[in-house]
Amino acid sequence: MNLESNLLIINNLSVSFPNNQDNVKAIDSINFHINIGEVLGIVGESGSGKTVTGLSILGLIEREGALIDSGQINFNKDGESLNLLDLKERDWQAIRGKKISMIFQDPNMALNPTIRCGSQLEESIFIHQNISKEDVKTKALALLKKVGLEDPERIYKSYPHQISGGQLQRVMIAMGISNEPRLLIADEATTSLDVTVQKQIIDLLKELNTSLEMAIIFISHDLPLVASIADRIVVMKDGLVKEISNKDVLFKNAKDPYTRALINCRPRMDQAMKSLPQIDDFKNAENEATILRSLALSSEEKLERKIWLDNQPELLVATDLSCWYVSEKSFFGKAKSYVKAVDDISFSIKEGAVLGLVGASGSGKTTLAQTLVGLKKPQAGILQYKGKRVFSFNKEEIRDYRKDVQLIFQNPYSSLNPRIKVGDAIAFGMEAHNLYHDRKERKEKILSLLHDVGLKSAHYDLYPNEFSGGQRQRISIAKALAVQPKFLICDECVSSLDVSVQAQILNLLLKLKDKFQLTYLFISHDLAVVKFISDDILVMEQGKIVERGTSDEIYNNPVHSYTKQLIASIPTIYE
Repeated sequence: MNLESNLLIINNLSVSFPNNQDNVKAIDSINFHINIGEVLGIVGESGSGKTVTGLSILGLIEREGALIDSGQINFNKDGESLNLLDLKERDWQAIRGKKISMIFQDPNMALNPTIRCGSQLEESIFIHQNISKEDVKTKALALLKKVGLEDPERIYKSYPHQISGGQLQRVMIAMGISNEPRLLIADEATTSLDVTVQKQIIDLLKELNTSLEMAIIFISHDLPLVASIADRIVVMKDGLVKEISNKDVLFKNAKDPYTRALINCRPRMDQAMKSLPQIDDFKNAENEATILRSLALSSEEKLERKIWLDNQPELLVATDLSCWYVSEKSFFGKAKSYVKAVDDISFSIKEGAVLGLVGASGSGKTTLAQTLVGLKKPQAGILQYKGKRVFSFNKEEIRDYRKDVQLIFQNPYSSLNPRIKVGDAIAFGMEAHNLYHDRKERKEKILSLLHDVGLKSAHYDLYPNEFSGGQRQRISIAKALAVQPKFLICDECVSSLDVSVQAQILNLLLKLKDKFQLTYLFISHDLAVVKFISDDILVMEQGKIVERGTSDEIYNNPVHSYTKQLIASIPTIYE
């Protein structure tokens, strides 16, 4: 081991998960190193072995039921080479959390829901630092502020369920950097964050990397994001290392077709596309230019689409719409102050259009979606559907409206009941709205829907836990389509998916829009995704719509300062 430059070297590491009589290889004889003070990116799809690699380095993989089959992980501990695979659990206490730390992908799983965030952060400091209780609180509050939390005192006193997902992730980052480790492993640490907050965290990690000479292994499925922070990048697929390269070389001249496919699956900001390329499209590098040319959307096709939309009737019109939440109550339970989640907004959407809605967490996007679908009643304003006032509907009209307007939720893991089979979950809406004559006819329609969303007839009798995240999102789409809707509200429905699966779902939504003559409101904090799929885009900030324009206008000529900030925060690999 070269102690002059290397911090960690992985040699021929193989890890497997026992499965009945066989062992399933999670990673297979991988080799790479990370230098002192370097940022190393690891990219790949779900199941590629990224997280298994990170857990193996931190000595946690056996807790997940895995077996280390072979290999070495040599760590430079104060100038001496230490094989981490030889350590006993008691030896890890001086390493884990102090010398090597990890930021996990899901803070809801990593944080204890019964302990306040401040106490959990303090515990991570107490274990490794000999400081007083007063000093540890001061340091905890400073760390919360350092990771961009504007109200560290409130976060310090809050339980995990009392703060947002983005705030939880920043608490996790504060814990990860609390002891200034030599090596920080960030496993999808910014995936759930808005682009502006994501940029803040990336900038913070860069600053820590420089000021503390802290090496970082940055794990993500998002290649442009990795490009914004990493010095070198490891590309993994099916437990194998496909390519290792300096980031500039990788993005300009990737050798492996899989790497090129990952690069091209991500929606581009510089090119309008009819649909996104798929991983399987890139079996060899020679096809790349031809595929991209064939999927490009011409200016003539864009004009034709605009003329068609101009002649479409308006489906939904919101006028001066407002929705408030009580933020503070008096001792007697009366409202003292309100948060205007949706604040006097007006917009319309035509039949067959895709209207994008972008904004940071807390901007009011989801509250607006819930209001449009009828889950929340606005405090003020008018909402019209096909020319009629929604909140003046009688019971029969409300029933029809709730059939016509369906919501696809963000998290495919929590939006399906784990105890109900897929076929029964899709049939529920059909039964509630008395669609089709009997169970047999409903099943025939469900099987057809499963085929439409890229699933198989055999999936009808399976449970949600037997599917991947991308497959579950397809089931959620089929469930929404089952009641023959006219208007789909997609609330961050691809934000938790790998870029390759994200591309599949976005292409599927476009295909279904044409087949079933649907209208979409597509909500996301990811402007690249919204630009790809949308005709027009609304930009929302603090409950207000601050800008509206075509997708090209918003990206090429933003007017509002917040829109400019969103665009500037987007990581990109394209010139």
